[in-house]
Amino acid sequence: MLFVSLTFLFLFLPMVLGLYYILKGHRNLQNIVLFLASLFFYAWGEPKFVVVLLISIICNWLLAALIDRSTSEPIRKTYLSVAVLINIGLLFVYKYLNFFVAQINHLGSLDIQIREIALPIGISFFTFQALSYVIDVFRGEKCQSNPFYVGLYISFFPQLIAGPIIRYNTIEDQILNRKESFDDFKYGTLRFVQGFSKKVLLANTMAVIADKAFSLTGGDLTVSFAWLGAIAYTLQIFFDFSGYSDMAIGLGKMFGFHFDENFNYPYISSSVTEFWRRWHISLSTWFRDYVYIPLGGNRTGSSARNYLNLFVVWLLTGIWHGANWTFIAWGLLYFVFLIIEKATQFGRFINDHKVIGHIYTLFVVIMLWVIFRADGIHQAATYIGTMLGIAGADIYSGMTWVYIKENLVYFIFAVALSTDLFARIRNKREVRISVFADIAGEVCLAAVFAVSIVYIINGTYNPFIYFHF
Repeated sequence: MLFVSLTFLFLFLPMVLGLYYILKGHRNLQNIVLFLASLFFYAWGEPKFVVVLLISIICNWLLAALIDRSTSEPIRKTYLSVAVLINIGLLFVYKYLNFFVAQINHLGSLDIQIREIALPIGISFFTFQALSYVIDVFRGEKCQSNPFYVGLYISFFPQLIAGPIIRYNTIEDQILNRKESFDDFKYGTLRFVQGFSKKVLLANTMAVIADKAFSLTGGDLTVSFAWLGAIAYTLQIFFDFSGYSDMAIGLGKMFGFHFDENFNYPYISSSVTEFWRRWHISLSTWFRDYVYIPLGGNRTGSSARNYLNLFVVWLLTGIWHGANWTFIAWGLLYFVFLIIEKATQFGRFINDHKVIGHIYTLFVVIMLWVIFRADGIHQAATYIGTMLGIAGADIYSGMTWVYIKENLVYFIFAVALSTDLFARIRNKREVRISVFADIAGEVCLAAVFAVSIVYIINGTYNPFIYFHF
């Protein structure tokens, strides 16, 4: 089921909220409602994949319990290894097996045939979340004896299929002792509407332009339209993913849960290093805590080893995003730029010259989003060559201005909302007008939400980009 669907908005969510608050004061029954609703939510599109989710829940709860009860370190490590193998094995079979076989066939001139395997939505997110729970228990965090609570943690529908990735100890107490309030519910509703509108009005509009640009080949793609398409995709993926995170955080608040932020205006960054402190924060934190630091982090005493640790992290980050060489190239190129910033004077230079650093960062991010979006390395190289004017393409076409003119208002709001402009204005406003400004803002948001619903009714819809991951 999708957040940006009429079924979710007018059937599923009202029914779950209504039943949840009817049972107020009965926490265990409320948790049962949320767990069953989450399973139903996941099973809505493809019922068979709920079995994969349940297997993940049962295996990770059981292995964490075995780790907690064992006093032998070798046995504990064995259980942990089994958990890693099961979780990574699920990811490999469903997400990478077809790609792996295709590469074997290509390299060995073979013709190994396997049945196309459909990808369970959000498997990368709930697998990483489940794995973090087992690893934390191994490290000494509290083990949950009740499998139902672990099941709710892994399957909770607001963040089940596209994050943010949450650690169990973050919401452990909230599962039983959270406190719902009118203020939280109001904030959650407003936050959900913000994310909903970002997705429907901005991400989907930018998607039309990006899809058009990336569908053009040869001389049909001009330099100007290639840049327009790349910028549109840069905005699309931000509002697509941050919009989902906003909706997830908002929905969590409606039920009394508090999730950490996943985005912090990444496009205002003045370095690639800063960009990754602001973009997809929960994934960066996951790789830091469960890969980079266990490898030794930056405290190995050897620059070469530090760089190797970073290389492993960014290779895995690329692989995590998908079974395509474009994702691997995308991850490794980020590794290269991060090393340049860390190992040379360039990092200090852009830190001292913020404007130059910001221009450089946006250029790098846009170029790497092209690689991320492309169907293959060849298309990525051709597209970037067109952007740089070295592919022999025409500089300008009238189609560029047509798309800009038709979507100018969307571009203005997309650019403005991808910065902290409105946040700074809100923080500086006079206290005496703050109440009126809040009311006006809520009225405007309600109007935007109504327009977004009209867009959905009219069929202007694109699937979430990160559902593929």
